[in-house]
Amino acid sequence: MSGTSIDAVDAALILTDGERVLEFGATAERKYTPEERAVLQAATDAARKWDWTGPRPEDVFDAARIIITATHAEAMEQLLSRWTGPAPVLAGVHGQTVLHRRPTRDWPGATLQLIDAPAMRAALGVPLACDFRSADVAAGGQGAPLAPAYHSALLERLGDGAACVLNLGGVANITARLSDGTLLAFDTGPANGPIDEWVESHGAGTHDADGRLALAGRPDTGLLLEMMDTDWFDEPPPKSLDRYDFNTGMAHGLSLEDGAATLTEFSALAVAAGVAHLPEVPSRVIACGGGRLNPALMAALHRAVPCPVMSAEEAGWRGDSIEAEAFAFLAARTARGLPISWPGTTGVAEPMTGGVMLA
Repeated sequence: MSGTSIDAVDAALILTDGERVLEFGATAERKYTPEERAVLQAATDAARKWDWTGPRPEDVFDAARIIITATHAEAMEQLLSRWTGPAPVLAGVHGQTVLHRRPTRDWPGATLQLIDAPAMRAALGVPLACDFRSADVAAGGQGAPLAPAYHSALLERLGDGAACVLNLGGVANITARLSDGTLLAFDTGPANGPIDEWVESHGAGTHDADGRLALAGRPDTGLLLEMMDTDWFDEPPPKSLDRYDFNTGMAHGLSLEDGAATLTEFSALAVAAGVAHLPEVPSRVIACGGGRLNPALMAALHRAVPCPVMSAEEAGWRGDSIEAEAFAFLAARTARGLPISWPGTTGVAEPMTGGVMLA
């Protein structure tokens, strides 16, 4: 799995039948070099400019596919070098999302992930499941989030009642399992994306390491009220976002530190607004993804969310690997023809199988 933060490829092994998680295997992370990241960012920028209108920027996309495929194969090599158990029999690869448009009354949904799937299948040497979102979007769903099936399996292992999994990637999304077992999931708003973009635009690195910039700044209360006063937060779930639907333009005019503090607080308030849409307050929120490592963001979540917030590690999970594990899990469901999205997770009309198998 490679997320919209464009920082690394994560790989993970699990033993699963697509319904339960039986064992956890090795994990690996292959960081992108600055040069690789620049090519992937160029593909994302070109996709946003194109926006499904006119000729596709295939030269830029092809350059990105080469890097995505090679780095994913290297992540798999790292993974297997750390594993002495049985050889994997199936792989799931998401690809790099460069553009996502949620369906509205005026526009159909559309989504684009880049990867050379046949080359990936050849490199991995096992059957490959890929292209997980397109079928859901074609059927009128949001195409996101897709990790809820796996989140639900993790919560089942914990024996939790009404609990919530929060993924803090470029965008934040939550999966809530209600006390009656109902599954609800949706994007809540930005997470790391605008913060990373803000820091990088100021030449201060690729992200707010340890939340130091945000902790040194002061959130702009008036600006936060404006940010939260958008139609997005009034829309009922399920709903999804593109990584750039919320961006650094929101903090224009602030200092580096105050901008980081404001964008960090905004991400937390957006999560709280999402939790407020749930029909019951969860017993706890378990934070996954890179954002859980940002003390400023976690502190803001503790202030904003009306229930305990804990990290994936505090729940006994592997916080850096959950997204990769999720697509391994979805690969097993794809191979068995099981649903990977539901009306309560993507808004699709009925439970939807998805994914393309390359045997």
